[in-house]
Amino acid sequence: MKYVLVSGGVISGVGKGIIASSAGLLLKTMGLKVSSIKIDPYINIDAGLMRPTEHGEVYVLDDGGEVDLDLGNYERYLNITLCRDNNITTGKIYQRVIQKERRGDYKGKTVQVVPHVTGEIEEWIQRVAKIPVDETGEEPDVCVIELGGTIGDIEGMPFVEALCELRRHCERDDFLQIHVSYIPIVQGEQKTKPTQMAIKAVRSAGLIPDLIACRCEKELENSSIEKIARFCQVYNKNVLNVRDMPSTYQVPMLLEEQGLVTLMTSILGLDRLTIAKPLHDNGAVLWDKWKDLALGMQHVYEEVEIVMVGKYFQQPDAYLSVVRSLEHASMRCKRKLRIKEIDAESLEPATIGKDPSAYYKAWHDLSTAKGVLVPGGFGNSGIEGMILAAKWAREQKVPYLGICLGMQVAVIEFARSICEIPLPQANSYEFDGTDEDRVVIAMPEHNPGDLGGTMRLGLRPTFWQPDSEWSKLRALYGLENTNVNERHRHRYEVNPNYVERLRAQGLTFIGKDETGIRMEVMELREHPWFVGVQFHPEYVSRVLHPSKPYLGFIAAVSGQLNEVTAGENGASGKAVYQALGGHKVNGLVNGDTNGKAAF
Repeated sequence: MKYVLVSGGVISGVGKGIIASSAGLLLKTMGLKVSSIKIDPYINIDAGLMRPTEHGEVYVLDDGGEVDLDLGNYERYLNITLCRDNNITTGKIYQRVIQKERRGDYKGKTVQVVPHVTGEIEEWIQRVAKIPVDETGEEPDVCVIELGGTIGDIEGMPFVEALCELRRHCERDDFLQIHVSYIPIVQGEQKTKPTQMAIKAVRSAGLIPDLIACRCEKELENSSIEKIARFCQVYNKNVLNVRDMPSTYQVPMLLEEQGLVTLMTSILGLDRLTIAKPLHDNGAVLWDKWKDLALGMQHVYEEVEIVMVGKYFQQPDAYLSVVRSLEHASMRCKRKLRIKEIDAESLEPATIGKDPSAYYKAWHDLSTAKGVLVPGGFGNSGIEGMILAAKWAREQKVPYLGICLGMQVAVIEFARSICEIPLPQANSYEFDGTDEDRVVIAMPEHNPGDLGGTMRLGLRPTFWQPDSEWSKLRALYGLENTNVNERHRHRYEVNPNYVERLRAQGLTFIGKDETGIRMEVMELREHPWFVGVQFHPEYVSRVLHPSKPYLGFIAAVSGQLNEVTAGENGASGKAVYQALGGHKVNGLVNGDTNGKAAF
């Protein structure tokens, strides 16, 4: 096993996750099988109970693990499937050590940070690094490890010590460290002293960086590279300049241009590995596709603008996977993405008295929107604003996508406006729990006494219902598919007792779970695009494989839904033709049999 450790210094938030993902992508383009591990030194067992406004997004994996958002970067860039053990926290490690101590596994020894905690960390890394993560089903060749925080943080020191031990136990060409540092610009001058001191701290902790990735708004001057190389005891070529780029998707190309592939090959002895020809060829194809997509956006000038009506905009990363999924879909549609953020509370009448300018601006942005997206969330703040946004999109025939909570508020709005179901029934048990007779109710299996990990989590199937062939969303997935697998994270669901009443008025639930009781997908038939999904499709969106609900939403906003549907659909030409309602698209007509190949 080869290990690539990505650590950080000077300040946090310098982009370790993007650099780790980019390094992994470059390794994968060589035909190598790559896995990733994220180390978070906080005491929480996982990210599940952290506030989005403080920690950012909680990312969900196939196995239901609620993990750090950087694991989303790894999956999106590398097209791999990780598990909850790929995210290591202090809480998980100490929980494991204490359980062993209580069982008597240490045979009466005094349990200490060294060697027992550090040993547990090292064993965890070595075990998880071997878990297959891609379609080959084989053990990875390389594991990229990102150490959260900055070197010197007191909570991270056990992990630093464990990584020192891991390096000591590895062969010299099996371990490489990339240290990410920040180069501030003060009065026009690039300052290297913070990086010099950071590298000194790393070395004093026992780690020896092989490469130094310097984050800077501008390209590093030769004098700055020379200073860093001299005082940090590395070659000039081992100093990487990670300057600001137009898109994070161009960072892998920036690193490749500076010789990162050659450097990793030399330090890790990758040229001595045997790589199967199919994997080598797939890597080359992957790299070509990535470059075509990332560089192609430089020549795209048409925009697609949507509004996102949410409640966590204080934290830029709170909706990170949603934004990334919109980016993936926009790149596929060859459009530059523009997102206007609307705080849902600003749409509510009560805001007029508190902040009239915020109220009128929010309504101006909503009323001029070409598309409306309401993402997931928890709690009753801003709910009435979200309901008003769904109502406006429905009545004005503006494309709408509701994710989890966004689907639930759309159902509540329809129940109030069209079905004339009175309050409090036309509400959610989450917001008004005095009576269980609600359009949206708590799931029967939900345990309100224990919040951690008790939601409906992870990859689960959704089955298309009979007579749903008209669905625009289903056409994107492919009419030949009877079900789809998507990741979930929710405690509440649509009350099945109200489904028939909603359906009779035109709100159709075209996707349900395996029992046929839980509503997963709703869609309005007589609308350009009004779709709600109970799952979170953003968790499985990939750079080269956009999420279908997000792709359909962006395509509908940009007026390309028919063309995109035909291009995505792998069924026969006739099936695509029928899915598009009999419209001729790009020369595809009824009777064509090559379908996808026609595009």
